[in-house]
Amino acid sequence: MIDWRGAALGAWRGTRGGPTVTYALIAACCLLFVISPVSGLSPGYGTGDELLAAQGAYFRRWGVVPAELMSGDSRALLTPLTALFVHGSWLHLLGNMLFLYVFGAMAEERMGPAEFCLFYLGTGYVALLGYAVAHADSEQTLVGASGAISAVLGAFLFLFPRSRVTSLFPFLFFLPLRFPAWIVLIFWFTLQWMAARAAGAGPGVAYLAHVVGFSVGFLYAWGRFRGGDRVKAPAAATEGETQP
Repeated sequence: MIDWRGAALGAWRGTRGGPTVTYALIAACCLLFVISPVSGLSPGYGTGDELLAAQGAYFRRWGVVPAELMSGDSRALLTPLTALFVHGSWLHLLGNMLFLYVFGAMAEERMGPAEFCLFYLGTGYVALLGYAVAHADSEQTLVGASGAISAVLGAFLFLFPRSRVTSLFPFLFFLPLRFPAWIVLIFWFTLQWMAARAAGAGPGVAYLAHVVGFSVGFLYAWGRFRGGDRVKAPAAATEGETQP
């Protein structure tokens, strides 16, 4: 039996003070959000219409606008990276950071800090680029780390398929139930795929970016680690695990 908490502790010890890249990404996203006009904490951005204008300009500058990206604008080519550190609300930020905190540590421990950092940024870029390609005429700004975090979930599914996570399912009256990661993550991916098929190019959640990120993350882990050791034994659930 593999102790989930023991594996997390191993990640902490093996990366000189914990999963440093995971924590650095969380810290960067939180810091940038707090000082941005979106948090509402900085009086320098004004209030009312002035604040809304500042938020719109902030998203437009640092987020992905598919039409601009597909036009070949040199500045826009960097936005799939900058958009990974921009979030649209407190709920958006906290939800993404929770998933990154829960699943990122073990993925980083398996890959190593440098590889995990490149994996996160690279797959996040591909996820947002994939959405932009599918909605090449869209002027809707896309922000958030969910494409990269979806890739982390995909890699986690391959690397730790039987690690247990506690999840809340609405159709089961939000009862906290423990399931192997492969059940939870495949269920999550299916929901994202169904939502992506039903979604348009307008405002809302970019489910297609989630699907692309998850797929790329899983394929990367499969190609990179399929000849190595995988965690196949069931693992005990941790406290405070994620809610898909």
